[in-house]
Amino acid sequence: MIKLLILGPTGSMGKLITSLAITDGEIEVVAACDLSEIGADLGSLLAIPNPNNIKIKSVNDLQKIINETNPDVVVDFTIASATEKNCIICVKNGIKCVIGTTAMSKDFLEDFEELVEKHNAPSIISPNMATGVNILFKIAGALTNYLNEWDIEIIEAHHHRKIDSPSGTALKIGEVISEALDSDLNLIAKFGRNKGPNKRLVGAKNEIGIHSIRGGDIVGDHTILFAGPGERIELKHQAHNRTCFATGAIKAIKFISQATENRIYSTNDVLGL
Repeated sequence: MIKLLILGPTGSMGKLITSLAITDGEIEVVAACDLSEIGADLGSLLAIPNPNNIKIKSVNDLQKIINETNPDVVVDFTIASATEKNCIICVKNGIKCVIGTTAMSKDFLEDFEELVEKHNAPSIISPNMATGVNILFKIAGALTNYLNEWDIEIIEAHHHRKIDSPSGTALKIGEVISEALDSDLNLIAKFGRNKGPNKRLVGAKNEIGIHSIRGGDIVGDHTILFAGPGERIELKHQAHNRTCFATGAIKAIKFISQATENRIYSTNDVLGL
C-alpha cells in the first residue's frame, strides 16, 4: 500500500483526488492537511466511506503530522505560496511529491530540484496531468517541426476563479513549441494584444501569441492555432470536468511510488510518452 498525505483536501481538485485515493485499493490515505475544515471527518466532507477515520489537520502542524504518519507520497494541488512552503518540508523528510500546482517561482523550482537529489525523493511536477493534454503537448511539438514558418497562437479559457494567467498548461504548450523552434519562450512570447496598432511579427520564430479568457465555470480549454497562407490548423483540448486531472494524479502517485531515480519527473514519464 502507498501511504499518502494529501495537502488541500477541501479544494476542488483536492476533493476529487481524495475521493479517488480513499477508494483505491493500492493507496492508504494516512493524513490530510488544510487551512480550513480543521477537525472535519474526511469521509463526511466528501460523502464517502472513511476507513481510517481521517480527520483534517492543520497544515501548520505539517512536520508533526509527517512524524506521526510517515507517508510515502504527498500530493499537492493547492496554490503556489503554499506548495513552495509545504513541499519543501515534505521533500526534506524524504517524501516523494506529486505537484499539480502552477505559477511556482523559478527559485523554488531550482531549490526543489536540488533537494529532490539530496534527500532521495523523486517527485513529479506537472501543470496538467490529464492524458489528453499531454498527448496534445507531443502533437504540438511534432507539428511545429513542419509548420515553423507559420504563425502560432495559444488561447486558453478557464473559470473566473482561476488566479494565475496564462494557465500553466498554456505556458507549457508555449515551451514545447519554443523548444521545437530552438528558441526561448521568454524572448518570443506575446501575452495578449493591447489596444491600438499591434501588428503581429510574422512567423512563430518571431512571436508566439498567448491569450487568456476567464469566465463562468469553464473547467479548461486550450487551443493551438497554426495559421499559414490560405489555410490553418487548430488543435484543441477541452476538459469536460476535473476528473481527468484527478485520475492523472492517481496515476502519478502510483508511478512515483516506484520511481528510484532522484529527479523531477513529468506526466510524459508517467504515460510513457
